[in-house]
Amino acid sequence: MGMIATNDNEIKLYYSSETSIGKQTYAYVTSSEKKVLGVDVSKTNIPGSHWAEIADGLNIEIHKLINTEHPNFVKNYGDKSIDLDQHDWLRILEKHPETLAFPIAIIGKKMVAIHSPSDFVKYMEPDTTNQPKPYNK
Repeated sequence: MGMIATNDNEIKLYYSSETSIGKQTYAYVTSSEKKVLGVDVSKTNIPGSHWAEIADGLNIEIHKLINTEHPNFVKNYGDKSIDLDQHDWLRILEKHPETLAFPIAIIGKKMVAIHSPSDFVKYMEPDTTNQPKPYNK
């Protein structure tokens, strides 16, 4: 069992409100019919165990979660390629969450990397309630 609680009727979004893609993705996700739990990494301390679980759920290495071109990353670690172990990469995310490379949506038990705000649209379930929509009037 993972450390991150999931719910089939909820979308959990890890994003940074300090980035354009984070703000835009949050807007897309909140338009979903499901309950949304936004986790703004710039305001919420995310433990390393959660980042490790997210990387595992996305089937990527932890360092791929980090934007190594982010100004704060370059300021602290330089613009040359650096060789760190997984624990060190986790520490970077814990200390500098603004370096998160992209928002991550957790839809039920599925984890999805959002590289463009419109990427989320393909994960939205179609509305099958057949209810009239206020925007169709």
